[in-house]
Amino acid sequence: MSTIVLTSVLTCPQCGAATPEIMPTDACQLYYGCPACHALLRPKPGDCCVFCSFGSVPCPPVQHKRACCEPQTR
Repeated sequence: MSTIVLTSVLTCPQCGAATPEIMPTDACQLYYGCPACHALLRPKPGDCCVFCSFGSVPCPPVQHKRACCEPQTR
């Protein structure tokens, strides 16, 4: 079993500010407000969340090779 990374650095495409954030493991994050310029980031077309679009690490479901927000099976 591979280790899942829970911290990703979000980089704002408007101002370039890079902010480390902890990713949720149980939900997609569809919006993110840049703390520097206050731009509201949304996922790029085809991406499931802001971490997959602007983060240094993709979201935990994608790291698990699942579709984002797909229910977990145990």
